[in-house]
Amino acid sequence: MREKLQRVGTTYIPVTDIESSKDWYVEKLGAELSYIDEDKAILNLADQSFFLVRSHRGQTSNFKDIYGEERFSLTFEVNGIGALEHIHLDFIKKEIIVGKIENRGHEGRNFVFQDPDGNKFDIWSELSSKFKELHMITP
Repeated sequence: MREKLQRVGTTYIPVTDIESSKDWYVEKLGAELSYIDEDKAILNLADQSFFLVRSHRGQTSNFKDIYGEERFSLTFEVNGIGALEHIHLDFIKKEIIVGKIENRGHEGRNFVFQDPDGNKFDIWSELSSKFKELHMITP
């Protein structure tokens, strides 16, 4: 097989209230609304489509690792530690639930934040080299 997977196009996120979740993602994260109905909202964020899907209370995209720690399933990237620190402060001002900036023993720094339904997301201070190359981003 010569063909290969090219990119992630859509991420599905369970939410309890489509309208209020859509507002949160638009206002707090800067997502752009593409479509909405009673069961889903389609948002554009970070060069990807996110489907907010109406789900039962308590459903999240998180999972537990082998040690029982709840984990996120998605990491956003930003261009450098300065950008990470700025976004972290901005999220705190917007009253988004955020964790502390962490050194996880690899290049860059990270922090975790969550939406009102408890879906956790990670932010990493390093853009992938392929992304930088494609978008002609220099340090």
